[in-house]
Amino acid sequence: MNETSEIIPRSGRPEGALFGQTKGQSAPSGRPLRGDAGDTIVKSRRRKFTLTPWATHAVLIVISALALIPFLWMLSTSLKTLDVAMQFPPQFIPHPFVPSNYADVFRNPNAHFLLWTRNTVMLAALAVTGTTLSSALVAYGFAKIKFRGAGLVFAIMLGTMMIPFPVTMVSLFSLFRWLGDHTGTQWLGTYKPLWVPAWFGSAFNIFLLRQFFLTLPTDLSEAARIDGCGDLGIFFRIILPLSRPALTVVALFSFMGVWNDFLGPLVYIQRPQQFTLALGLQNFQTQLGGTPWHQLMAASVMVILPVIVLYFLAQKTFIEGISTTGMKG
Repeated sequence: MNETSEIIPRSGRPEGALFGQTKGQSAPSGRPLRGDAGDTIVKSRRRKFTLTPWATHAVLIVISALALIPFLWMLSTSLKTLDVAMQFPPQFIPHPFVPSNYADVFRNPNAHFLLWTRNTVMLAALAVTGTTLSSALVAYGFAKIKFRGAGLVFAIMLGTMMIPFPVTMVSLFSLFRWLGDHTGTQWLGTYKPLWVPAWFGSAFNIFLLRQFFLTLPTDLSEAARIDGCGDLGIFFRIILPLSRPALTVVALFSFMGVWNDFLGPLVYIQRPQQFTLALGLQNFQTQLGGTPWHQLMAASVMVILPVIVLYFLAQKTFIEGISTTGMKG
């Protein structure tokens, strides 16, 4: 159907006959010919409603401000005294201003903040390295190596993304206990259940990297193969250097998952000296039967601060990896 204005005459006369014009002629003004209201029906193009750039930015600013309110409230509470933090109605601007809450967190005998940070950083380094490398290897196989049943295997792998951790929690706990009983290596009560599975890949990360690998030109791999380079050589010398944005996205997502993980350490870790930051904050919250909210908020700010700093440092590469993933061409 033509998108421009169309005239459907009802009288059966040819177009232009209303004004004594022959077929193919138009009105002097260049507009479509129109007769009386009873003779023609004019169908006009629908106009699309679009927001101006100013209106779009205003909407985004409002949404961003709403998302920042919890963080600003946490930051405000971390600079208050306990009495002001518990005051009702709540006071948003801290008065008096108490930055010493951050130092009190480190001096608190029940909050081993530096120890929890060391445990979390060590666990995150092992898990991020494992899941990034293993997921990239599997994704390379799905993207660049043709084999029978690849689509079916890939679909089954994607199906595992719909299984949440609480569903497999009891089975995994029994598996790690069985490994400890029959291999002579202790699993429960250690960090192994938290980082060893990461070296077997992650379904979401494999999917993300596969989509990025599909955008890389196949000619590069073929040229390297002609020069005698094998699949591992192509992977490490060509694919990985070109996939830094996607690898950064996977590493950042993995780091955030390990850094904020609470349920995993709660299930497998048994001693307070092994607590991670998420588990340590929960222990700090319930100490002595009460919650020092001002110090808890100060500790929470310090916990999320490394993630924010890491995101801003890798922001350009992160956005590049997200925007180019899946754009084959």
